[in-house]
Amino acid sequence: MPDPDADASRPFRHTTSRAWRLWRAFGHEQSDPARFYGLLAADSARHVESHLPHGLAGQWVLDVGGGPGYFADAFTGRGARYTPLDSDVGELSGLGELLPGTVIGSGMQLPFADDSFDVVYSSNVLEHVPEPWSMADEMVRVAKPGALVFCSYTLWFGPWGGHETSPWHLLGGHRARRRYERRHGHPPKNVFGESMFAATAGPGIRWARSHPDIEVLSLAPRYLPRWLHWVVAVPLLREAVTWNLAIVLRKR
Repeated sequence: MPDPDADASRPFRHTTSRAWRLWRAFGHEQSDPARFYGLLAADSARHVESHLPHGLAGQWVLDVGGGPGYFADAFTGRGARYTPLDSDVGELSGLGELLPGTVIGSGMQLPFADDSFDVVYSSNVLEHVPEPWSMADEMVRVAKPGALVFCSYTLWFGPWGGHETSPWHLLGGHRARRRYERRHGHPPKNVFGESMFAATAGPGIRWARSHPDIEVLSLAPRYLPRWLHWVVAVPLLREAVTWNLAIVLRKR
């Protein structure tokens, strides 16, 4: 029987079936990235749109850490004007030629004027920069007053905190890296201490609640069903169970 939550025309919901579908897709990130990232991008566009009263149509979206074109397809498919930014040309060109309007730059120093975008979005990037809350500050800066800011990141002590080195990262990031190199004969794509860092929920929640220029709309596990969202309120437990923290804000 088809899963009704997979229907892109239906309202976005944090259901158990959605969580299970995403969890299964994570197992194919390395072997079938189109399957994984295509599903994640479509889900992300719907998730963002659920916080916009009039939808994504006509909205100018900045995607910080845009990566290959899966997210471009998902956002433009819902009528948005889409600008991807990434520091890695290889990531941006993963599906072929660079998209028109692509920007190469650092998320910690966004090359845009204040108050520029209707939506500022970032998916699973904060754990890859050494100063994640500087990047989050920059995302707020370039958002227009009243704009939506959506940033999510993978938590270090969760099941995917070490990315391809998981679950051995729980014994130490450097140790997990060395184990991966021994097993596969090459270093992981995400190198602890260089391109991956131990991001946790507590600092993100404190940053969101203390920032003077934003209204917090949601602090929730991005992939989990709504009946598990309470875990974000419990220190320590949230670090292991939340998996991925989605911080959804509106700029004042």
